[in-house]
Amino acid sequence: MEFILVNIALIGSVFFGGMLVTLLSKSKNEQVIKLMLAFSGGFLLSIAFIHFIPELYEFHDFNIGAYILIGFLIQLVLEFFSGGIEHGHVHIHKGAKLPIALVVALSIHSLLEGIPIGSQLAGIEIATSHHHGNDNSLLFGVLFHRLPVAIALMTLLIASKISKIKAWILLGLFSITTSVGLLIGYNTSSVLEEGSFDVILAIVVGMFLHISTTIIFETSENHKFNFLKLLTILGGCGLAFLMH
Repeated sequence: MEFILVNIALIGSVFFGGMLVTLLSKSKNEQVIKLMLAFSGGFLLSIAFIHFIPELYEFHDFNIGAYILIGFLIQLVLEFFSGGIEHGHVHIHKGAKLPIALVVALSIHSLLEGIPIGSQLAGIEIATSHHHGNDNSLLFGVLFHRLPVAIALMTLLIASKISKIKAWILLGLFSITTSVGLLIGYNTSSVLEEGSFDVILAIVVGMFLHISTTIIFETSENHKFNFLKLLTILGGCGLAFLMH
């Protein structure tokens, strides 16, 4: 039952983001994306530093840091193809073709996020489970980030040379990418060792670090740090602290 509910939440967050694009004006969408990304950036950075990284190091030797760095670099490469849509960059003009590489890069990112969540649902004790049992901070981090990414992606799809039906189909395909990762993590739990999932988690944490720091340290158009963005980031940090 929990497996089904998690999948519904992951898929539903993407479709909710797509609906917001059709309901809100372009300027409203941009503001919503910025604030949601700021909140998710604060949340992801906080759970990485106060939760994931300390507990990964507690149950592994210092080599685990290499996998965190690998995750950081993987995200760097993925954003070369995605154009930075993971942190709200929308770089497509009206009527331009949607780069296939963008969709592929975004899907790889989402698939990797789903694997450690699937292993948790299968009952595998990854590093973060030892102190917190069925910890949901990773799931919430992914959910908080998927919503603004879905808004940005749907904005790109609508602006590109495809019909609205095709736009919704592509958004639907993107919505199941994390669920595919979830299935991989869930179904390989009996084959892989528990430590293997910690390696994947470390890679995901590295990706989170890249995304969250990029979101937080990006300035506004006039190169001033927006006060509302600051409050939203602090809100994300505060929620992560309370959940820990």
